[in-house]
Amino acid sequence: MPRIEPIPTAQLADEPRAIIEGGVEQGLYSTPIPLQVFAYRTEQLRSIHEARTSRGVETLLGGRILELIRIRSAQLGECQPCMQSVKHDSVTEDDVACLLDPDRPQLTGQERMALEFLDLLSADHHAMDDD
Repeated sequence: MPRIEPIPTAQLADEPRAIIEGGVEQGLYSTPIPLQVFAYRTEQLRSIHEARTSRGVETLLGGRILELIRIRSAQLGECQPCMQSVKHDSVTEDDVACLLDPDRPQLTGQERMALEFLDLLSADHHAMDDD
């Protein structure tokens, strides 16, 4: 049970309800509970949602690689809600499944390199080298 009681869906104001229900429907969030806590402050909920929906837009890596890294990190940390939600349209169920394969044949070289970096950082950062 959360330490802060989530606002029941029926008691949410219009904007927070639309953000939460729309985000869950789109697969951005696997559970609405944390959002129902953030809904105590609509501006905070809006800020979190905007960050989710603009992931990777103006980054060097791009949204797809950031999403693959996020999901792989969730797999390594065994976070079920994070593993189950996909927040970028280009990432498919097959992409998520291939993250468990060390060779990751269906990914690009850049995607494989980013995930190898994460795996090494997580498991054996001393094994990291210039290659």
